[in-house]
This record gives sequence, C-alpha cells and structure tokens, in this order.
Amino acid sequence: MEAYANALLVAIPFFMVLMCIEMLYGHFSGKQTYRLMDTLSSLSSGMTNVLKDSLGLVIVLISYPWLKEIIAFQNLEENFWTYSIAFICIDFASYWSHRLNHKVNFFWNQHIVHHSSEEFNLACALRQSISNVLGFGALFLIPAAFFGVPEKVIQILAPAHLFAQFWYHTRHIGKLGILEYLIVTPSQHRVHHAINPIYIDKNLSAIFCVWDRLFGTFQEELEDEPPVYGTLKPVNSWNPLWINFQHLWGLIQDAWHTKSWKAKLIIWFMPTGWRPKDVIEKWPRAVLDQVKNQVKYAPDLPKSSSFWALFHWSGTTLFLMSFLYQFGHLSNEHRLLYGLLIFASIFGYTAIMDHKKWALNFEWIRTIGGMSLLFFIEYNAPLVPLSNGVLSAFGSTYFGISFLLLFWLTHQNKFYEQPS
Repeated sequence: MEAYANALLVAIPFFMVLMCIEMLYGHFSGKQTYRLMDTLSSLSSGMTNVLKDSLGLVIVLISYPWLKEIIAFQNLEENFWTYSIAFICIDFASYWSHRLNHKVNFFWNQHIVHHSSEEFNLACALRQSISNVLGFGALFLIPAAFFGVPEKVIQILAPAHLFAQFWYHTRHIGKLGILEYLIVTPSQHRVHHAINPIYIDKNLSAIFCVWDRLFGTFQEELEDEPPVYGTLKPVNSWNPLWINFQHLWGLIQDAWHTKSWKAKLIIWFMPTGWRPKDVIEKWPRAVLDQVKNQVKYAPDLPKSSSFWALFHWSGTTLFLMSFLYQFGHLSNEHRLLYGLLIFASIFGYTAIMDHKKWALNFEWIRTIGGMSLLFFIEYNAPLVPLSNGVLSAFGSTYFGISFLLLFWLTHQNKFYEQPS
C-alpha cells in the first residue's frame, strides 16, 4: 500500500495538470465541458477512491496468489514477454469485470459512480468506486494464473493499466483513424458513457478494443447521434459517498417491499435496473426515457455554499496529499483515523453542494469533532515523530480555519441567503 501511495503522489498532480489544460482549451475554444460543482464532485470521488485503496478497505474472497498456486502449470520469469502476457490478461479480465458491472444489479452499484456525471471530461475518469469491497477480481485473471505470471508483475501493471484509461475521457479528440481498430479511443469511450438507447452498455474494453469487437459489444460513435451523458436513473447528487451506495439502497428497499420471496432473492442477480412488478407499481422511480430532453442536475446555491465547497475541496486535497506523503510513517490505526476525517470532510462539503437542510449541522459536528480528534492525536499520541507531527499540525490548522469560517458564515446568515 505504501508503494501505491507513493505512485499516487506522482499521478495526482499529473492528472490535475492535464485537466487544467483541458479546461483552458475548452474556455478558449468555446467548447467548455466543465461545470464547477460537477468537477468538484468528480475530484472528490477520486479522493474517496484513493483513500479506500490506500487503506486496503476490501474483503478478499479470491486472491491471485492463491489462484496461481492452484492452477499454474509453470512459473514465468520477469521479462518483456511476461509483462506483455500479463498486460493482455489484465485487459481481458477488465473487460469481463466491466461487463459484469453493467449487466447485474448488485454489481452495477460498484460502477454507477463512474457514470454518474452528466458531463464528459478528464475529471470523470476519477469517479471511481469505493463500494467494491468484495475482492473477487482475481477470478477473471485465471489466464494469467494459468501461465504462472508472478504476482509482482500483476501488482506493477494493475495501476498502470488503470492510469492508462485516463486520457480518453474527453470530448476534444475526434476519431483516430486506424487506432480505432486497435485501442479504446475517446470516440469509443464517449459511446460507453452515453445513455442514448443505441449506445447503452457498449464499448466495455479498457485498452484494446478487440474484446468489444470479438464479443459483440462494439458500437461506433455516430455523427447524427451525439452522446448524452449520465445515468438513466439520474443520481441527482454531488455527494460521492451517497452516489456509491444509492443503487444498493434502492435494491435493499425493493427487496424489503416486495411480497415475493423469489424476487427478494433474485433481485440482486437480475439485469441492471430490474425491479419486482409489485414494487414498480407502488414505489415508482423516475427513469429518463427521452434522453435528449435531459435536464442536468444543478441546484441553485448561494455564493457562500459554492465558496465553502471550493475551500474545503482545496483543503481536503492538501490534507490527502499530506496523508499520502506521510503514509509510510503511520500505523494502521492512525491511517484509519486520518482517513475517517478526510471521508467526513468530503461528505460534509458535498452535502452543502447538494443544499441539504441538515448539512450545516453536520459541518458543525465534523469541524468540532475533527479539531478535538486532531488535538488528541497531536498532544497525546504523536503519530509522525520523524516530521514532528506535520500532518497533525496541518489538519489542526485546516479544521481551525474551517471553524472560524463556519462561525462567520453562520453568524452572517450567509448559508441561508437566496441563491444569486
């Protein structure tokens, strides 16, 4: 996990630079694809995913080393060909895992956050799941295990494979000629994120588009059918933690409400969007049937709420980077404490972005609770003796400023002013 945290310290600034370039290009070309609240939601979702992966919050059901030990007929050495075979196997596994996420109700919950934005830009690539807490992905790596690909090779290539999917989340790159037959391109991935009926559940490949062409899920982007982005059941939220579990909560409600015991059991494994008939009649849910008439989620916010969200996203990002920088010096218990503080911060300011009535009370609890916890850490259980508690000091400063801002904005009644 420490190596992963170090890799993120390099990758995150690189991604941010590319997003800034895309924003500037969109601004000067008159083809802007970013909205502030949507972008903050995407970036916040990326932070939750980084935290979840760094903290190792997953229950491993099937591990690759165990699978390899059982079925490997040989053990490959680390060389160019081994890395090549491993990368192809990872991409093959990614295709089938991705297809499962799109086709089965339960698994759609761990992927919906990636499709939840009604925009399409590089920031959307960072909308990654925290709800995939059951580690069974090794099952799709049976070919790699059969060939005896070393675990170390998989560990090195898996993040590289994920990061390599960042670049094609853009509307500013057209079709790329012969490359359209070899790799996944921005044009192909725009189709994948679209909710137009002809585009639904198409182009599931990650790097090599051959899998889509081979298994019948390929669809070309059509000039007379511009993609419309989002989900057919709009999430209507900027809060990544809620978006991650919104679909699961709906499944739980449907399983509880239906009178059919059969439906209670099969709902989890039915095609994405399936609901029991008796539940549909009594508890209907809005589904977008005319996608070209889509109204994008955009609650009216007072300027103070927008300022609060931007300030806290900035502060939380710096807090996260400090956390990753000091990751190797922290115990597992203290990693969880800091992770909890960052999760709570993201939940709090994105609830303000959603203009929830209870969000202000939550922010008071989070701010005072965060200050108290960091005070205890700093003076009773120093975590980073090598750096003299720099992480705790930064966190204390962040929460201290948050408290003063919260007090001033509340006193001035700024959170309750009419949206401009």
